[in-house]
Amino acid sequence: MDTKQLFSVAGMVACITGGGTGIGRMMTTAFANNGAKRVYIVGRRKEKLDETFKLAPDIIVPLVGDVTSKESLLDLVDQIKADTGFLNLLCCNSGTMPPALKAKSGTASLAEYRKAALDSEVEDWAQTFATNTTSIFFNVFAFAELLDAGNVEGNCQGRKSQVIVTSSIAGYSRLPGSLGAYPASKAAATHMVKQLAGALVPYSIRVNALAPGLFPSDLAAGIIAGGGANKEPTEEGAFEKSFIPAERLGKSEDMIGTVLYMASAAGAYLNGNITVLDGGRITQLPATY
Repeated sequence: MDTKQLFSVAGMVACITGGGTGIGRMMTTAFANNGAKRVYIVGRRKEKLDETFKLAPDIIVPLVGDVTSKESLLDLVDQIKADTGFLNLLCCNSGTMPPALKAKSGTASLAEYRKAALDSEVEDWAQTFATNTTSIFFNVFAFAELLDAGNVEGNCQGRKSQVIVTSSIAGYSRLPGSLGAYPASKAAATHMVKQLAGALVPYSIRVNALAPGLFPSDLAAGIIAGGGANKEPTEEGAFEKSFIPAERLGKSEDMIGTVLYMASAAGAYLNGNITVLDGGRITQLPATY
């Protein structure tokens, strides 16, 4: 088959939450530079959306919104419905990471560990799950009719409409030092993808997930710093193999190639799939994967 057709996203209409920064910006670039008709990017920080909008102003549409608010989601739906009227792809990519515990299992006394755990805020846990997990549920159902319309009037080269969720390998990690809201929320997000994939089969909407490892981003900055890079972090040889077997962080092309595969005809047989993209890092951790 012609690989240009196999991996084509020509004519696609996509919406990417958190599309103005980090991995979301990489996704936006992937579609905007490879033939997508429209890419809506959603976020709370208008200045970040506007920066990404400049990459392809004829294709990218910045929409200020809050994925944890049903009212905001329904307003976003109305805006897209008035513009194109359908979606082929929804990328639930928004994420947050709360402050880490200030003590680690095994290196602190039980009293110190207990205090650090109880010093964490219930509100931080609630906000982490609201953004990383609960919002997936409400995003998918808020945009469901637009995805359904994508299967009919907006049919894109015969592919069924799809949701791609950004989860994380943190959801598989059993590292004692990583105990906290973020890994728990990502484990829940991964399971929700599997549930949604089955629940939406009657409506011909596929649901898959990416589980990235370490890519340059604000969320991962602390972990990356702890890896002790000895050169530019995306260059091979920056890290020891025991930290990342690929010896580097993920690059834009790693993410772009993967999402183009998942969104194009090449990935049309995926449903309920979790694609790990981590340079092998999960192989070096105690994990459930």
